[in-house]
Amino acid sequence: MDRRELLRLLAAAGAAPLLPRAARAANPDGWQAQFDASGAGWKIGFATPPADLAPTRAVVRGRFPDALSGTLYRVGPAGHDLGGERYHHWFDGDGMTQRFVIEGREVRHQGRFVATGKRTAELRAGRRLDEAFGTILPGVAPATSPDSMNVANTNLLPLGGELLALWEGGSATRVDPGSLGTLGVKTWRGDLAGLPFSAHPRVDPDGSVWNFGIGSGQGLLMLYEIAPDGALRRADALPVPALPMVHDFAVTDRHLVFLMPPLVFERARKDAGASFLDAHVWRPELGMRVLVVDKKDWGKRQLLQLPAGFLFHLGNAWSEDTAGGTLIHVDYVRSDTAAAVFTSDRELMRGRRVRGPEPTLTVATLNLSTGEASQTGLGLDAEFPRIDPRRIGLRHRQVLHATQLLAERPGFAAIALTDVESGASQRFVYGPQAMVEEHVLVPDGERPGWILGTVLDLAQKKTVLSCFAADRLADGPVAQATLAHALPLGLHGVFVPGAAA
Repeated sequence: MDRRELLRLLAAAGAAPLLPRAARAANPDGWQAQFDASGAGWKIGFATPPADLAPTRAVVRGRFPDALSGTLYRVGPAGHDLGGERYHHWFDGDGMTQRFVIEGREVRHQGRFVATGKRTAELRAGRRLDEAFGTILPGVAPATSPDSMNVANTNLLPLGGELLALWEGGSATRVDPGSLGTLGVKTWRGDLAGLPFSAHPRVDPDGSVWNFGIGSGQGLLMLYEIAPDGALRRADALPVPALPMVHDFAVTDRHLVFLMPPLVFERARKDAGASFLDAHVWRPELGMRVLVVDKKDWGKRQLLQLPAGFLFHLGNAWSEDTAGGTLIHVDYVRSDTAAAVFTSDRELMRGRRVRGPEPTLTVATLNLSTGEASQTGLGLDAEFPRIDPRRIGLRHRQVLHATQLLAERPGFAAIALTDVESGASQRFVYGPQAMVEEHVLVPDGERPGWILGTVLDLAQKKTVLSCFAADRLADGPVAQATLAHALPLGLHGVFVPGAAA
C-alpha cells in the first residue's frame, strides 16, 4: 500500500462516525453534584473558570534572573462543565492557555480558553454537543472526525512566529502569542487536513521539529518532519499492527523512538458505545513494544521488546556506537498498568482521590545490533520529565521531574533534578499544601541555568510561579510570583525568551 492510499484511509476513517447514535447514554448522571458536594480542598484545581482570565499583575518576591525575561506559556483542561453537566475525565476539559510574562521584578498573567470549533459551538448551544475522549454525555453526537473532539488542552509549540495549542489526536490550533486569541486550525498540507498531530513534538537543538499522530482504528502511525521556520519537510503514514495509545515519544540524533504500551484500541468496543478511551483494552501479553525508526529513512524500522508497562511521558533518548552494537538510552516514567488513566484521572471530576499504580522514573537500554532491550527503575516516583532543551536527542545526565506523591490528595509535593546515570537526586519540597505542576529547565549560556514552574498553593488558594537555580534546587526559590487566585491545574508548557508581545 503506497503513501497516498494510507493517507486516504486515515482521512476517510476520521470522517466516519465512530459511535452509533443508538449507543448514546440514555440518562443524565450526578457527576457535577458529586463534585459540588466534595469537601476536598484540592478540587479548586479542577473547577471551571467562569470566563477568560483578564491580564493581571502578580505579587513578586525577589527578582527573576535576566535569562528568564520572556514568557512562560502553559495549557491544560479548564472547561470541565457546561449546562449543568460535568465531564467524566480530566483530559476532556476545554483547553485554556496561560501566559506569564516575566520581567525582573514584574510578572503579568493572562488566561484564555482556546476557541476550538467544538467549544465555540457548545457555548452557543449552552450544552455539550459532541462526545469527548473519555466521556459520552446524554444526547451528544458521535464524533465525525478527530477535530470534533479536539479541545486543544495538552501542550504548546512555538513555531515560525505562531503558538500552536496541541491535543492528543487532532489538528494543532493556532493561537496568537500576544493576545492568546484563537486563529484557527493549522493545516500542514492539503491532504493532511484534520489528521492527528500529537501533543508531544520533539525539537532538535537545530530547531527541526519531529512529531507523530495515531490513527488507532486503522493501525496507522503518522510521522512529521518540520523545519525551524514551520515549513513541512515530510509527512507519511506507517502501518503498525495492534497500534496502541501512544502519548509521547523521543528522538536521538539518528532515530525516532516509540515506547508502545499494551493498551490497544478495539473497534468492536467503540461500535458498541464505548468512549474512545474505553475502547482501549489492556493486553499485557503484548509487552511494551519499542519501535525505532530511522530519521533519514522512515522505511528502516526495528521492533524491540520490554516488559509490559504503561507510560505517558519520556524524558530523553540518545544513541551511541559501542563494541557491542548501537545502543539507545531512553528514560521514561513507567507505571505497572494503565489504571490511572481509566480510574484516577476520572475520579478527579467527582472530587475524589483514587490511587493508581505509582509512576516511577525508569531508564531503558536498546541494543539495535542484537535486538535486546533492558530497563532499570531508579526508585523515584515521577511525572512531567523535562531536560535542558539544548540536549534533546543528545547525551544528557539530568532530568527534571515532579516527585513525592501524597496519599491524601492527587498530585506531587516536590520537584527533583535526577542524574539518570548515577541515580543521585536533589529536590525541593513545596509541602503537603502544594500541588506541583510541570517545571521546565531554562538555559543561561554556560551557567547551570534555571528551573521555572508553577504550583497550586492550597493553603492560600492561589497559583505561585517559582524560579530556582538549577545547581542549587534544594536551596529553594530565588524568586516567586503569586497570583491573586487559583488557576486550573494544567499539563504542559514552554518558556519563550525575549521581549513579550
